[in-house]
Amino acid sequence: MDDVGERYARTRQYVDELALRHGRTPNDVQIIAVSKYQPAAAVAAVAEKGQCDFGENYVQEALRKQHEVGRPDLRWHFLGRLQRNKVKYLPGHFSMFHALDDAKLALDLHKKFHAVNQTLEVLIQVNVGQEPQKGGVLPRELPGLVNQLEAMPSLLLRGLMTLPPFDVDVADKQRFFSALRNLRNAEQVRTGWSLPELSMGTTDDFPQAIAEGATMVRIGTRIFGDRPVHGS
Repeated sequence: MDDVGERYARTRQYVDELALRHGRTPNDVQIIAVSKYQPAAAVAAVAEKGQCDFGENYVQEALRKQHEVGRPDLRWHFLGRLQRNKVKYLPGHFSMFHALDDAKLALDLHKKFHAVNQTLEVLIQVNVGQEPQKGGVLPRELPGLVNQLEAMPSLLLRGLMTLPPFDVDVADKQRFFSALRNLRNAEQVRTGWSLPELSMGTTDDFPQAIAEGATMVRIGTRIFGDRPVHGS
């Protein structure tokens, strides 16, 4: 797993350089190492290099991996669509949910975390490209969901997340990242809340995301290499 560790180190260095290039500090940009479909040994190798935050898309896979890695100091982020019947597995296993886009799901999460006296950091996913096949609230729906979260104290709203359209040039994705930043800024002004996090940018476009203020970049294949062949 030495190559994985080396790729992570090079990626961390590049992210730090990009942050400095845009007038920020390396601590301003957090890498979420997207480890879905990757073996626990690869996660452990990256963690040995100092990475603490890992992103998963499937609950059962993540739980198995957490047990195998056996590092209680790591922070696990749930990145994908979350089925309501999987909510019960999140307390004690995930520190942040990046893809909140539904008030009913939010209420289920609030109730489950409240029942065990825990909190969950959440990001609202915004469908900035307004693509019908993609998850996330539309920009005009964002204030309504933010307002509803005020009555759910077990959910700590930390900011916004987006996935720009896949079929646009990398350079064109920057305007979608800019749009998310503007939406976040508008919500901070409207609510008076601090919403510090912008989760945007993946292996293909994280430099453009950092240029537009990303605080979290979700990087998988650049660190881990191509995903292994997997079952359904």
